This record gives sequence, structure tokens and C-alpha cells, in this order.
Amino acid sequence: MKKFFKTVLIATLFFSCGSDKKQENSADNSTDKQPQQFNISILLDLSDRIDDENHPEQRERDIQIVSAIIDIFKNKMQTDGAFLSKSKMQILFSPAPADPNVNNIAKNLSVDLSKVDNKKKKEIFDNIEKDFEDGLKEIYQLTLQNKKWIGSDIWRFFKYDANELCIDKNPSCRNILVIVTDGYLYHIQSKDRQLNRTAFINERYLQSEGLRTPNWKDKFERGDYGFINTGQTFENLEVMVLGINPSNKHTNDEDIIRAYIGKWFDELKIKNKVLYNTDLPTNTQKRIENFFKD
Repeated sequence: MKKFFKTVLIATLFFSCGSDKKQENSADNSTDKQPQQFNISILLDLSDRIDDENHPEQRERDIQIVSAIIDIFKNKMQTDGAFLSKSKMQILFSPAPADPNVNNIAKNLSVDLSKVDNKKKKEIFDNIEKDFEDGLKEIYQLTLQNKKWIGSDIWRFFKYDANELCIDKNPSCRNILVIVTDGYLYHIQSKDRQLNRTAFINERYLQSEGLRTPNWKDKFERGDYGFINTGQTFENLEVMVLGINPSNKHTNDEDIIRAYIGKWFDELKIKNKVLYNTDLPTNTQKRIENFFKD
């Protein structure tokens, strides 16, 4: 009951702030008082990492990650007040799922507060948690039914989509991309290779290249292994990678995955970047909160 009254009080305070005409006029006439806004993109890896047979807990962990980000998004709405809330949040996949039902659901998992009035913001504030949770559960269920594990093309996402989909050039926006993946970045149609640079890494590749050895780091550096450098830069994008989950038989894969992704992000000029392995939900939530505080 206390939780119910707390929720009602938060919503009431949030929307009473937005209805204050004096605040509205002040915000219109003073640009230096405009709060920084979030532009959050969550890229979910719908590969076999979510297969119930091998990773029965992964689906729920992904949803908990999104829920933690939604809590931060709602707190931001509450802090800014209705009128000044202009943050955005979206769920993305790469490539877009072939199932039209999944795509239709995904279209609804996008929020842009800059394009709605205060009444609509109240509706979003009240329903965003349930809408996203229900939508994601349905997407994962449909994906599991199809069992078409073609992989997740995160390298190609950066090459063709990230700049357009994840960057708001408004200086008041903080562009944040959260990637939820096990770290084995592979897609059936992205097998590009230039010397020891590739568009992918997976277990078979690490094995065939002889990187699963104690001296892997020396070979990695001397052979200039890594992702293909496309020459792009993302100085105004912050990236958080969650859920890195190496093979139980080859736990050193985590170090190799971190070396690959870390080198790639350095070359992309991403200044604020963190990589975390899969963990207990409470630890992951704390890491998410700390990242958004920076």
C-alpha cells in the first residue's frame, strides 16, 4: 500500500510541475536552464545466447537490464518535470528481425518525449514499465519459437546505422548506447575479413586462429587482430556493453572479447565506454546506475 501511495505522489508531483505556466514561460525564455536530456538506445542481441536450452535465465536478465534503464528514465522525467522532459529511449536489433510480428512490437518500444504533450507524458510515465516488459517478453517468445539463430550484426550496425539511429546532434542530449550481448559478435552474412581484421568474432574463429592459448595477447598485438576499421568516429556517443558471457570451457575468451571490443571502441573514438560480464541482477543494476551518473 505504501508503494502505491508513493507512486501516485511521484506521478502527481511530476505532472503538477509540467502544468505550471510560470515554469513553462521561464523555460521558453532561458536556454541556460534547459536540463541535459537522455537519448538512450538499447541494442539487444537476439542470437542463440537467448536459447532456453542453453541459457534459460538470459531472457529474464535482459528484461531486468531494460527495467533498470527504465527506472533511470522515469527518475529523469520526475527530476526535469513534465514540460522540460524531452528525453528519448528506444529498443533496437541488428539486423531487424525477419518476423513482421516482432517488428510491429518493436516499433512500439520507442519513446520520444520531445514530440508529445504533457498529457501523453503522463500516460508514458504510468505505463512505460509494463509496456516495455510485455513487449520484450513477446518478442523473445516469438524469437524462441522461430529458432532462426542467424546472429547479431553489431559491427555492421556501427558501420551503417549507429550514427543515424543513436546520435542526436542537439548539444543538450547525452547519447547513450547500451549493447546487451554475450560478446561473440557474429552474423551469418557478415564474414568480412581484411588480413587479421574481421567483422565478427565467435568461438570457432578464436579456436581456428589459435587465440585460445596463454600467449594470446602477444599474438593479438603482433598480428594486429581486431575488428575491421571503417574509419568512422563516435566522439559524442557513450557505450555500455552488458552480458559478456564467455564459454564455460574457455573462460579466457572474456579477456580476448574485451581486447577486441576495447580496441574497436578506441578506434571509433568512443570516449566513455564500459564492458561488463553477465552478473547477478543487483550488481548489473548498480553498474547501470553508476554509468548513467557519469
